[in-house]
Amino acid sequence: MARWPKKAAETLGLRNCGGRRFVAPAMAKLSTYHQKRDFGLTREPRGAVGKGDKHRFVIQRHAATRLHYDLRLELGGVYKSWAVTKTPSLDPAVKRLAVEVEDHPIEYGTFEGTIPEGQYGGGTVQLWDRGTWRSQTDTPERDLEKGHLKFVMDGERMKGKWALIRMRDDKHRPGTRVRHNWLLIKEIDDEAARGSKGDALQKAVTSVKSGRTLDEIADRSRKVWNSNRSVKENVKALKRKPAKKKKKAPAKKKPAKKKKAKKAAAKRKRK
Repeated sequence: MARWPKKAAETLGLRNCGGRRFVAPAMAKLSTYHQKRDFGLTREPRGAVGKGDKHRFVIQRHAATRLHYDLRLELGGVYKSWAVTKTPSLDPAVKRLAVEVEDHPIEYGTFEGTIPEGQYGGGTVQLWDRGTWRSQTDTPERDLEKGHLKFVMDGERMKGKWALIRMRDDKHRPGTRVRHNWLLIKEIDDEAARGSKGDALQKAVTSVKSGRTLDEIADRSRKVWNSNRSVKENVKALKRKPAKKKKKAPAKKKPAKKKKAKKAAAKRKRK
């Protein structure tokens, strides 16, 4: 089986995202997420580790260096996250590479907008799917540790049984982080489709939240980072509220008495 290029995360525009297996204590779960972002510039939520699990999931279509799909499964008060390199396939014979990235806060599940260029993951984010999921076993945390998670999705687009299978890690080199690549695979069930029918999800290009395309989201976003400006100018522009359009003052109506006087004067001239 062909392996993804060595710098898969970098190709997706997600540098330094392939590190540890993110099963840290609660207070440290979002440390990597926080370290990679400047919240004075990005509209992404800062977030905190949530309490309890509602087993929500979201998939955010992300136009970074390369278009990909960010799969996020709620577990342990955060979103466990993978960058899926292509549109998920409904064909059980088709395997999609899913690059493991850092845990994300639950607040991220509703985010749709633009991340400034130059920031981590810079580009447009679209809420492509959302719903709930459940593990096919009673031990999803242990399954993730073992690298073999089977689950059922109940979303607006993604439904039925799926599996995440971790591939063998690349040989570790001193001074570098180990990347964890997974495969996202549709399991055989009533929601599966073979051949060209398995590509049905490629036709879904709008947001389940706003109904907008990626281009429409990018065009309407007020938060923009311009590389030809200084950091100080960009920060000032990001914080500035859009100017309100001035309404034209209605034309003043002339007093009725003056109009009558003018008419009377005109009649006298005619006589």
